[in-house]
Amino acid sequence: MEGMEMSGEKLENKNFWADRSVLVTGGAGFLGRHIVERLLSYSSDVVVLVKEQSSETQQEWSSGSVHIVYGDLREYVCVEECINNHDVDTIIHLGAQPLVRPAMRSPLPTLETNIVGTLNILEASRRIETVKRVAIASSDKAYGEQEVLPYTESASLNGIAPYELSKVCTDILAQRFSQMYNLPIAVTRCGNFYGPGDVHFDRIVPGTIRSLLRGESPIIRSDGKFLRDYLYVEDAANAYLTLAMNSDRDDVKGQAFNFGTGTPLTVLEIVEKICSACNIFIDPTILDTARGEIRDQYLDSSKSEMVLGWKHQWSVDDALVKTVDWYKKYFGV
Repeated sequence: MEGMEMSGEKLENKNFWADRSVLVTGGAGFLGRHIVERLLSYSSDVVVLVKEQSSETQQEWSSGSVHIVYGDLREYVCVEECINNHDVDTIIHLGAQPLVRPAMRSPLPTLETNIVGTLNILEASRRIETVKRVAIASSDKAYGEQEVLPYTESASLNGIAPYELSKVCTDILAQRFSQMYNLPIAVTRCGNFYGPGDVHFDRIVPGTIRSLLRGESPIIRSDGKFLRDYLYVEDAANAYLTLAMNSDRDDVKGQAFNFGTGTPLTVLEIVEKICSACNIFIDPTILDTARGEIRDQYLDSSKSEMVLGWKHQWSVDDALVKTVDWYKKYFGV
């Protein structure tokens, strides 16, 4: 997407991905677009599976080496044909219903998309010989409530709410398929993404920026004291590509990896930092109406650093400046 900047690029990464056929499910989404753009910069042959036709998506990738396949993750034949017809070598599976509140209101579509969709990706990966490595998106939400924080990969998966539960199932399915069939599959567990291109304005970062640019008070649904791990989207893209590159290693396949910053912030703290990045200071409106949400969530990423050599590159302050600049252009401010 225009105005997005890439970081964490390494020559060996570019050489690895050059001319490689990579399927990105959910490639038209927030994180997916960043990963696709990174792969295009590496000269990959990118396949994107999206559910609905979009003139914006077609125009965005009309000049790049992107094959857009329209289909539903819940339909196995569609998934298998997509992988088989494009000789896919690597799969980065992001496709999901990612919003927590809609999942709570209507759990069935979320559970179907997130669980059945992942199962179809796993089964097709098992059956099609061209597939050499797979990265599957889980979430820090899969951990649920824990007495000990930060989350480590050895913690149990206690997610209860529909979105959390869908990620628990996704996570376990991916690990078990890898173990049962000796497949090169690994799992990501990331914190909350933010950055250029996120137009889900019910999320705290884009919602707060929009409110401030409109001269309105930012809305905080909780009491403002919930702790979260906020991961800049370019650090997240680098995490997925790093894991996908290494998912065929014996010390990686079948395992889950945390990706976070190690510096959790309360909602009030992230809103204060957004105000500084915007140079607009308006007191937030604290509704304190959030119910059924996990209060504190943050990750220990030492395993990713030791095994994969991954570490986040962006400070939250620098990342928010880049993020706010993008939204100013988006809103024509």
